[in-house]
Amino acid sequence: MLGLSSGQLQLAPYEPNWQRLFLAEKEQLGASLGEFILDIQHIGSTSIPGMIAKPILDIGVAVTSFEEAARCIPLLEQLGYSYKGENGIPRRHYFVKGNPRTHHLHMLEATSEEWKHHLLFRDYLCGNAEAAQAYASLKQQLATRFANDREAYQSGKESFIQAVLQQAGQ
Repeated sequence: MLGLSSGQLQLAPYEPNWQRLFLAEKEQLGASLGEFILDIQHIGSTSIPGMIAKPILDIGVAVTSFEEAARCIPLLEQLGYSYKGENGIPRRHYFVKGNPRTHHLHMLEATSEEWKHHLLFRDYLCGNAEAAQAYASLKQQLATRFANDREAYQSGKESFIQAVLQQAGQ
């Protein structure tokens, strides 16, 4: 299952198919954006084997500079992405795709803390089953408690994420 209506909060069991879907999207993105990008990574909970997640692929795209990356906006729109500006995170180009929503794309400078944090968090949870289980439990509790409040759900995860980043060496 991939896709979630805008504003809806629903967690799904991990699906190995998410990795295959990411790889297909990565290939398409690479072919379209080529020279403008440095890296494409599967990030977020769908990238962590065994993790419950909102069934939306989070894709990180590393670029040299925020300003130069603006040239990618029309290319991504041709692939069906909608541009949402920085959407609360400075120097991030944020895009969504699908109705229901299937993809979130985060275009960040490769040298930014935000880019490094996405990769560090993912890699730490992939290598630490205890931390991954604690995160899954927290997500489930928050989804139950804030079923109709996505912002509260997101905010409820923040202290855990910061603690993991500190443990992981940030």
